Amino acid sequence: MAQMISTMPMVDAAPAVSAIMASKLPQSACLDAPASGGITVVSRQHVRPDAASAMADLTLSVSDLPMLSCHYIQKGLFFPAPDLPMSSLVSLLVSSLSRALAAVPALAGRLVTLPDDRIVIRCNDAGVDFLHAVAPGLSLDDFLVPDADVPTKLTKDLFPMDRTVSYEGHRRPLTSFQVTVLRDGAVFIGIVANHAVVDGTSFWHFFNTWAAICRGDSPTPLDFRRNFFGDSTAVLRFHGGVGPAVTFDADAPLRERVFHFSADAIREMKAIANRRPGGGGGGHDAEVYGKMAHDPKNNPESRGEISSFQSLCAQIWLAVTRARKRLSPDATTTFRMARGDDGDGVGLARHDLRWAAGKLNASLAAYGDGAIRRAAAAWQAKPGCFPLGNPDGSVITMGSSNRFPMYEGNDFGWGRPLAVRSGRANKFDGKMSAFPGHAGDGSVDIEVCLPPETMAALLRDAEFMQYVSCPSHLL
Repeated sequence: MAQMISTMPMVDAAPAVSAIMASKLPQSACLDAPASGGITVVSRQHVRPDAASAMADLTLSVSDLPMLSCHYIQKGLFFPAPDLPMSSLVSLLVSSLSRALAAVPALAGRLVTLPDDRIVIRCNDAGVDFLHAVAPGLSLDDFLVPDADVPTKLTKDLFPMDRTVSYEGHRRPLTSFQVTVLRDGAVFIGIVANHAVVDGTSFWHFFNTWAAICRGDSPTPLDFRRNFFGDSTAVLRFHGGVGPAVTFDADAPLRERVFHFSADAIREMKAIANRRPGGGGGGHDAEVYGKMAHDPKNNPESRGEISSFQSLCAQIWLAVTRARKRLSPDATTTFRMARGDDGDGVGLARHDLRWAAGKLNASLAAYGDGAIRRAAAAWQAKPGCFPLGNPDGSVITMGSSNRFPMYEGNDFGWGRPLAVRSGRANKFDGKMSAFPGHAGDGSVDIEVCLPPETMAALLRDAEFMQYVSCPSHLL
C-alpha cells in the first residue's frame, strides 16, 4: 500500500519546541486525489503530544500480538455543520489532539522489536498524521442513504492509511486522523488506529478523550498497562523485518449495508428467544428442546436469561445462513464474537431463533475467566496471528459493540454525532460490526458485509427483514 506523500517536506522537531508541524497547500491544490474522486486532502499536519512522555516501553501482550496481522481499525463519526470558520475548526482539532496524545502517549509512539524478539510500544512522541480533506461535490445525503448499501467507494476515502497492516506500526504512525468537510458543511472525523495497540474499548475511550478536551472538559484517564495475563515469554518472530499479511482476500467483492433494529424489534426477538417451548411443536423440535432443557449447560435457570444482543445475533446467524445458497443443508456454521470466543459450530437449517440464541448464550456463559486463561496459555504454547476471514464461507464474525460510547461523549463542542461509519479495514464475507442506535433508546445498528448474491438473498428474506427499519433521524 503506497503511503500518501506530502508535496512539502516535514522538519522534525522535539515536542518542547513544536508540538505541531504542518504541510499546508492552498485550497486549489491537492495532496492526494483518490481514484473515486469527490474527497480531496488539502493539508496534512504531523502532530505530537504537547508534553514529553515519561512512559516506559509497553510490551505487547498475549491479546495484542495476534492482532499484528489485522488492518488498523478505521472508525469515524459524521457531525452537523459547525458554526465556526474551517480554519478555526482545524486549529481547534489539532491543538486538542496534541493534548489528548499527551494523555495517551502510546498512541503517538511506534512499535519496536527488541533483540530478544519482544515487540514493544515505544512512547517516543514520534507523532501522528492529521489530514484536512474537503468534498465540495458531496453532502451528508450522499453517505447516509436510507434503505441502501453503504457507498463504500466514498467512505473508504474518509480514512487515511487504508488497509495498513498493524505490524507496519514499526515504521508508520500508530494512529492517524482525518477531518473531511462536505458541501453542506457537515463534518466527518475519522480515526485510524493500530489494532495491536488498541481494541474497541480503548479506541472509543480515546475518541471520547479527544472530544472532551476539544469542548473544554477534563477526560477520564485511560489505563494502558498490558499486564492482565502477567508477564509472558511468548513472542512472534518475523524474520527479516517482513511482517504478516492479512489472512483473507481484501479485494473479494462485497456489499455493505447498515441494518437498523429498533428497541421494539429487539424486545420481540428476545421474547421469542426466551420463550419456553410449548405444546404443538411436535417431532424433531420437541426432541431438540427437551434435550436442551435437561442439559445443565443449556438450561435457562443455570445460564440466565438470553440477552437482547444474543437474540439479535441469533436472528442474524439464521438469516445469513439461509441466504448463503451455496451451503449444504447440513453444513456446519460458526458465529464468532469479538471477545475472542466462538459460538458453537452447528448445522442451522432445521432450527429456529430460540435454539440458535440458546447455543450462543450457552457458549458465552461458558467463556469465563478460566476459559480465557486456558486460551491464553494455549496461545503462548503455540503463538500465531489471529486468522481473520471466512475460508469456507460458513462463518459470521461480529465485531465492535453496541455498548461502545460512539454517540455519547463524542460531542466536540458543536453538536452530537449524526452517524458512525467505518472504512474498508478487516472486512470480508460475514464480517459484521455492532453500533448503538443513534437515538440511544436501546436500538442497534449492525453493519453487514456479504458477497453480492448473499446480500441480495438476505434482503429478500421476509422473516429477517420484518425486524429491520429505518432510523428516525434518516427519514
